[in-house]
Amino acid sequence: METIITKSQVADAVYAAIPRLACELPADIEAGIASARAVEDNPRGRAVLDQLAENARIAREDRVPICQDTGTVWASLEIGPDVLVRGDVFADVDDAVARAYDEARLRKSVVRDAVLDRANTGDNTPAFCDIHPVDEPGAARLHLMLKGGGSDNASRVVMLVPGAGKQGIVDELTRCVREKGANACPPLVVGVGIGGTFDKVAGLAKRALMRPVDEPAADPRVRALEEEL
Repeated sequence: METIITKSQVADAVYAAIPRLACELPADIEAGIASARAVEDNPRGRAVLDQLAENARIAREDRVPICQDTGTVWASLEIGPDVLVRGDVFADVDDAVARAYDEARLRKSVVRDAVLDRANTGDNTPAFCDIHPVDEPGAARLHLMLKGGGSDNASRVVMLVPGAGKQGIVDELTRCVREKGANACPPLVVGVGIGGTFDKVAGLAKRALMRPVDEPAADPRVRALEEEL
C-alpha cells in the first residue's frame, strides 16, 4: 500500500515546527551541553556552558528565540520506495515560512540575491528544500533546520588530492575548526561529509547534523573515525 505525501501536509508541518525550533533547544543538544559541563575543567568554559544551559531554559519557558539569529529554513523530506509525492510537494512551504516567522515575530534574514540585490525579502523566504530517497519502506520524514548565518559561514568544501588519505581528512577538519571555531557560536556541532562530488558532499555534511549528537555511526569503521576526530 502506498503512502501519499501532499504539499499541504509538508507546509503544515513546517509551519507548526518553526516556532518550536526557534525557542526549544533539541533534547540531545541540551544533554550534550550538560555532559560537556560535567567534564569541563576550565572555569571560563564551565561559565559559558552554564550560560548556554540557562539561556536554553529561559527560551523554552518564556517562548522567546534561543538566539537572535533565527536562521534560514532548510527542509529535507526523506521518502521510502513506496511513498508517493505528487507534483511540487514544497509548493506551499514558502507561504508557511512567511506566516510562521511573522506570527512568531522571528527575525527575517534572507536577501533577494546574494550579489545583485541585497534587499531583505521581508518574510525569510525562500526556504531551501530537497527530497532524499531512502531504502526504507514506509519512510516519510521531514527534517527541518533553522540554520544560522554564523554557522553556515563556517562551512567549508575542500577537494583533497587522492593521496591525502584519512590523515588528510583529519588534518583538514581540525584546521577548519581551529580557523572557524571563534567565528561561529560555540559549542560547535560539526557535520562532516566525505566522498562523492563537491556538490553532493555539502548535503551529506548538513544531513549529518540531523543525527542525535550522542548517536554513533552504525558502521564500526566510521564510528572509530568519529571517535578519533
